[in-house]
Amino acid sequence: MIREDALEAYLTKAFEGTRLVRVERIGSGAHGTGFSITFDTPGGRKEYVLKSLDAEGLGHDYPSDRAAVFLLAFNEYGALPRHVKPLDVLSLQADGSLKSVSGGREYFLLMEKADGVSYFHDLEQMRHKDGLDGRDRERILSLVSYLKEIHSVRKESRALYWRKLRDTIGHGECLMGVFDSYPDGVISHREMADIEKLCVDWRARLKPLHGRLCQVHGDFHPGNIWFKDSGEFVLLDRSRGPWGEAADDVTALTINYIFYSIMYSDRVEGAFLEALTLFYDAYIGSTGDEAILSVVAPFYAFRGAVVANPAFYPALTLKQRLAILGLVRNVLAAERFDPAKVNDYMA
Repeated sequence: MIREDALEAYLTKAFEGTRLVRVERIGSGAHGTGFSITFDTPGGRKEYVLKSLDAEGLGHDYPSDRAAVFLLAFNEYGALPRHVKPLDVLSLQADGSLKSVSGGREYFLLMEKADGVSYFHDLEQMRHKDGLDGRDRERILSLVSYLKEIHSVRKESRALYWRKLRDTIGHGECLMGVFDSYPDGVISHREMADIEKLCVDWRARLKPLHGRLCQVHGDFHPGNIWFKDSGEFVLLDRSRGPWGEAADDVTALTINYIFYSIMYSDRVEGAFLEALTLFYDAYIGSTGDEAILSVVAPFYAFRGAVVANPAFYPALTLKQRLAILGLVRNVLAAERFDPAKVNDYMA
């Protein structure tokens, strides 16, 4: 919680000549807790309310979630007649101090520049091969080894596992949001809804498996995997929280072996089929997670909707898009995904 000396330091800077009088807890609700902040200023005594949000559940699990709630409140409270007015959004720093983060209209992330070439380059080269070469196999095995390492980090939280299931279906960046970005003429709204409803059924099926919660990347697709000349790789754009279901990372990568092969051959074959098979054999063999094949379906639905979307991948024909979406529906209808039957799912 906020230290009183840190709060007084903030108030002194924000309101010159301020002296903190007291901080009192005034109550808690379903979302968080409110505190009364009383302080003296040259213009007289003032009393404000400081609000916090609970740190797990209701979509408030990560600090960025709570920041988003308060930034929206800061922008909108004052726009509604008769609503109490906001003053600031405060950020508690690692050293215990407070910092204002309110008033922004856009936000930006500054980060390191990655060196190397994205894994999409490897996929482009695979279309010219009848089978995988040594470098292809080495890179797939290194990706498997990395996922084994991060997925071995576990956390006990039913709320976070259920959130991953919920976000995969309903988040604006995931299945429903991706479908909402489709242009007209690919599939109907009713066909989209059929896929969405199948995923809701899968959500109920997977809810009891919250013990599978593990550390994830969250967007482990080839554009976010950059290989250096040394063979090592660096990752970009970790997304939607650090905890989830291993199937999210597994499907984010493997849908591309399926997608690329369909794009160039109208079916999954050659090096792409070998890559898909090698990945699953190596992943299950090294992690012992045979259950992965029984949980990937709704994650393939999300990832399949992504690669079939003309807004993201315009080169596919309508027939190829429908083949991918047909695979999505048939995988959702199956009890368990079988990589050996990948072409059957498109039938």
